[in-house]
Amino acid sequence: MAAVSQLYREIHEQPNSLTRLMRDGWNQVQIAADQIRRFAPDWCVIAARGTSDNAARYAKYLFGAHNQMGVGLAVPSLFTLYDAPPRLERALTIGISQSGQSPDVVSVLAEARRQGGFTLAITNDPSSPLAQVADVTLQLFTEERSIAATKTYTNQLLAIAMLSAALAGDKERIKELRHIPAAVDHALMTMPARSADNFREDRRFVVASRGFNYCTAFEIALKMKETSYVLAEPYSIADLLHGPVAIIEDRFPVILVAPSGQATANVDEMLSLLKERNARIIAISDREEILKAAEVAIPLPRFVPEWLSPIVSVVPGQLWARSLAVAKSINPDAPRGLSKVTLTL
Repeated sequence: MAAVSQLYREIHEQPNSLTRLMRDGWNQVQIAADQIRRFAPDWCVIAARGTSDNAARYAKYLFGAHNQMGVGLAVPSLFTLYDAPPRLERALTIGISQSGQSPDVVSVLAEARRQGGFTLAITNDPSSPLAQVADVTLQLFTEERSIAATKTYTNQLLAIAMLSAALAGDKERIKELRHIPAAVDHALMTMPARSADNFREDRRFVVASRGFNYCTAFEIALKMKETSYVLAEPYSIADLLHGPVAIIEDRFPVILVAPSGQATANVDEMLSLLKERNARIIAISDREEILKAAEVAIPLPRFVPEWLSPIVSVVPGQLWARSLAVAKSINPDAPRGLSKVTLTL
């Protein structure tokens, strides 16, 4: 099961999937960027669910930091249950969905377009209902059969990064994007084998990060919940320090996602606290001092800019989640009660 699972294969297909998106997707990104600039939105709202919602968290940081655009996450129930949508006539409204079929996400874009706002779909299926209600669509150019999304997620992040760089007209950042498939390949090769074996009895985890990788904490935690049925709580390191850190006790397992970047001081503070409380640290980082302090050290490549690091740092987390499922004798290809397409209202 461990060596031939669909999830395992698709995790390892991500370098090729990302390469294809950059090869085939730039034209649609440039078209979208041109139309968005002409519309000149006052702000951005993003509708998504599940894994796609974690991609939206990345967009919230990236569009804010590099495009000076305020970003809010949509509340679809305001559209579908309460019939009380916000005003979106001056918003760029983005829907992110693997299948493009979920009615609640579609309803947000349909209302935004009705109000005269500009709508963008990011999806695997350019013929989906989401794409049909959007002014423009970014196709992800990947096919995924595994129930737990991996390729779709990293392609969503890359599509968002490409759009951000194109909107800014930033040639240097566009060049930096070209190194991402190689960085993901490097991360796949340096993942320690059977890394989760000693955690097979654990049922509670914390996954912590900060800044651009806030989304990574959420996505790794989601993969663990989906494939291993554990309680994995994602936190910003800052939020964790504001109270929830009280749950960290002797031998409590904490996954610390800590690539180099502006959040270094917060990460170091958290690392000191975890060591003081004798937590079991699973570290995903390119920093030697963090890796040396960990029970499980998962190295990241050192040449990845912080703004792109979520595309790379999530990949070892995907493998970790799969490794934990295998250690618990759970088939990661058949999460109980889940299907590939989830329709919510």
